[in-house]
Amino acid sequence: MPAKDTRNPTVSRVLEDRTIVELIYDPEARRTALAVCSPDGSVSIEAEVAVGSGEQLVPYDAANTLLANGCVLLPSAVGEAMSTGALLKKIQGFLHAYLDLPDTFAAIAAHYVLLTWVYDAFSDLPYLRFRGDFGTGKTRALLTIGSICYKPFFASGASTVSPIFHILDAFQGTLLLDEADFRFSEATAPLTKLLNNGTTRGMPVLRTMTNRHRELNPQAFRVFGPKVVSMREQFSDLALESRFFTCETGGRPLRPDVPIYLPDAFHSEALALRNALLAWRFRSRFSVGPNPSRAAVGVSPRYRQTSLSLLSLVEDSGLRERIGRELAGYEARVLNERADSFEAAMLAAIEESFEASTAHHAAIQDITTRFNDRAADELGRVVTNKWVGTFVRQRLRLATFKTGGVFVVPTSERAKIAALCERYGIRRAA
Repeated sequence: MPAKDTRNPTVSRVLEDRTIVELIYDPEARRTALAVCSPDGSVSIEAEVAVGSGEQLVPYDAANTLLANGCVLLPSAVGEAMSTGALLKKIQGFLHAYLDLPDTFAAIAAHYVLLTWVYDAFSDLPYLRFRGDFGTGKTRALLTIGSICYKPFFASGASTVSPIFHILDAFQGTLLLDEADFRFSEATAPLTKLLNNGTTRGMPVLRTMTNRHRELNPQAFRVFGPKVVSMREQFSDLALESRFFTCETGGRPLRPDVPIYLPDAFHSEALALRNALLAWRFRSRFSVGPNPSRAAVGVSPRYRQTSLSLLSLVEDSGLRERIGRELAGYEARVLNERADSFEAAMLAAIEESFEASTAHHAAIQDITTRFNDRAADELGRVVTNKWVGTFVRQRLRLATFKTGGVFVVPTSERAKIAALCERYGIRRAA
């Protein structure tokens, strides 16, 4: 019986003794190896790494299509060690040379690059997004920022979402999605699921698979990790909208010193930065983590949770305050968009019905009349009492019961209604 092959092609691994193993790829020599940082901080380049269980970690083959064609970018070596502040200045200089970003968002983007290299030290992550019409610099921003992120995977070449799940699970790097709302419009549901689950550790996405015997064999794909997205519109899922730091592109003239095309030097500069960032990961991976004292203030718990990982890396308290104000602005825009939704129109109708009622309930018939006054034109039709009753129970999760021959929302639901009004940005009567 042949001996079992214990070699395991490896992209990254953090061992129990805090040894960090990372795949590197030299595009000129077309050679891969494993960069290893030992617990004492010493760094070496190895052809294989023995793990205590007898497993042998080996690098991916240099001929791998994803590496050879630049679909996934890696460091080529362990670069110069430098302080976090010095590295941030280099990142900001690189971004400034090729992008024209608002000052606060440029700082957010630079810190987000750092976050991608230590994201596995956190359990919740935000995403970075560029939103605007075509020709406003979204793809340039994606390519520039993405080129220095941790194991960036450019998904633009994928014709379906299936390879995205497989590559993200195998490489566990930074996903870059260009024109996310157009390129994958036929697969909105799985893409939304990937993005919804990808902000929190331990929430894989189950996909239906079959084995070689054609037996059903569902597979759990790991999708947790940083993601940079460009798109023209917004996601219809407003909960997903709250997971992004968003830069609206095209709102001002382009700086005249920003090149209209990326020169050859861009790629060598990006590679040098990835090498330096690998050295920073080796030095910083076990010294960073969530710092609750730096959580944003004046925003909802969801925004505080998703933004904490980035803010934990921001040393400048003034910058943290500016980022907090940006978050408050994002949240206000989401609330305004929610206030324009059918749920918000229904809540407003329920509130008005309670205010006008002399009984301890709001009648579904009265709510229907008020809702039609608000939303019938947008819906393109007048809805029935039955439709409203179903909407109230299933979409708003409010109880109804029958009294005197009519269905009503009881006053016992007022506390739930108050919470929903706050969530959807509805102002209630005093």
